Amino acid sequence: MVIKVVLADDHPLTREGFKSYLEGKEDIKLVGEASDGESAWEVIKEQLPDVALIDIRMPGIDGVSLVRRVRQEGLNVACLMLTSYDAQQYVLASLRAGAKGYILKTASPDELLRAIKIVASQGVYLDKEVALAVEEPGFSPEQLSPREREVLLLAGRGESSKEIASKLYISERTVQTHLASIYDKLGARNKTEALLLALKYGVVTLEELLE
Repeated sequence: MVIKVVLADDHPLTREGFKSYLEGKEDIKLVGEASDGESAWEVIKEQLPDVALIDIRMPGIDGVSLVRRVRQEGLNVACLMLTSYDAQQYVLASLRAGAKGYILKTASPDELLRAIKIVASQGVYLDKEVALAVEEPGFSPEQLSPREREVLLLAGRGESSKEIASKLYISERTVQTHLASIYDKLGARNKTEALLLALKYGVVTLEELLE
């Protein structure tokens, strides 16, 4: 499978560095690039990539607003935030807007490639430093049951409800019930946010998620 990628970053040197790396990978096809939010939106609409690498701070439309627009328009594009910022407000804002991953620009090229492949397969990728940086004082999530942990981990690896049901020998309806319970216990709005909170509070580990 060749993964189509759009790269949006307003720093020319940074953009060229990532572009050079991605173009050297046989299973990655860079189908567009942009230096500002508005151009990025136009390229994403035109190319409909599997993954959009998006910087948070860009001229015009910022990265978070761009991700939100992609979600609101119903585009089947996985947005992966590629940024220098690991502050809590940036991470949560991105994930709540609909981003499927958050990786720092200090990550290794191999880690970036892994993140792209994970979000392209409907999984969620969270940089380890990002997971450690996010904190919500006073929040104490209820412990998930062993089965709920299984469901959350499989969902985080990109498994569909049907695939999870098959692996765990339960119905798709039961999978959905478990997911609803997980979100409720963790106080999460979606799968990405649930995984972030589960990682933060030790409900699951990054090693388990990336197995």
